[in-house]
Amino acid sequence: MTLCSSTEWIASLAHILHASSEQAQNYPWTWYDLQYIVLGLFAILDLLIIQHPSYMVQLSLILLFSICIFLPYIRRFILPATPVLTWLLTFYACQFIPTIYRPQHIFVTVLPALEQIIYGAHLSDILSKYTHPVLDVLAWLPYGVLHFSFPFLLSLLLFYYGPPGCLPVFGQAFGYMNISGVLTQLIFPNASPWYALSYGSMPATYSVPGEAGGLTRIDELFGLSLYGSTFRTSPVVFGAFPSLHSGSATLEMLFLTYLFPQSWPWAALYVLWLWWSTLYFAHHYLIDLVGGSIYAVVVFCAARTFLPRLQNKQTRFDYLGISPVSFKALVYSIEHSETCFIAETDLIV
Repeated sequence: MTLCSSTEWIASLAHILHASSEQAQNYPWTWYDLQYIVLGLFAILDLLIIQHPSYMVQLSLILLFSICIFLPYIRRFILPATPVLTWLLTFYACQFIPTIYRPQHIFVTVLPALEQIIYGAHLSDILSKYTHPVLDVLAWLPYGVLHFSFPFLLSLLLFYYGPPGCLPVFGQAFGYMNISGVLTQLIFPNASPWYALSYGSMPATYSVPGEAGGLTRIDELFGLSLYGSTFRTSPVVFGAFPSLHSGSATLEMLFLTYLFPQSWPWAALYVLWLWWSTLYFAHHYLIDLVGGSIYAVVVFCAARTFLPRLQNKQTRFDYLGISPVSFKALVYSIEHSETCFIAETDLIV
């Protein structure tokens, strides 16, 4: 790169940052934006707790994030994803919390006792007794594959087929639900079914490493050491309640049925499939799954008021009145959706 081209690149970056700074100054700030202050305080607390990576790496990540929220196009995805990033940071920081600051009692028998009282049986014990490699793979697909990939697929569907504004709502709802779940797991630590299978009703301590439960069979089946090592070093070992696998699946399906109302039978089947897999792998009790879904429903009800109303339109281009359709037009719509959005009556509720 020549000196001239370097100077031009720096000048272009400075122009972008200056323009973004002016937009930030002219932004109509509301009480709704106080959420970012709260999330910032969460992030600062997490960074104070985290022992590694080094502070230089942490400062570099903070600088990168700060730049991204001012860059056109990129900021449209980064800012709504702030709750998700805060959740991931908080989850990672949990492993560094000193034991003295954690609840001193870990509940081992509360969840199975409640399940016995409410449902009349320990469904996890029943379903995890009968195993087969085919069942292992069927359970692994929702638990170990779709759980991590479907949020990205749903984001693409919401972005392309949904009205502008629905993807940021999903990102924030997903992040806040998971933050609430992790905080509940920290305040109300509970042992999973795998603990009962390995230790019985013996009192639990934070020195007990996590276990992969039935997922160890997936490691054996594919010749991996993925799940055994991952769960052994999990930041939250005693996080049975609520099940965030269940919460995530329920929230995703609620947003899917918002976008495609006719998909509700498949959405319900997916949630039940995920529920069965967690019970089959001895990772959760049924009451954990119900609790996770309740978290998702509450968050979705709150988020629903911010979702744009669906219209008789097929894609994002139809909502924005863009024609002809092109990749350039799609990219343009990311940053300028507010100005080129053809609003109709009562579009946003």
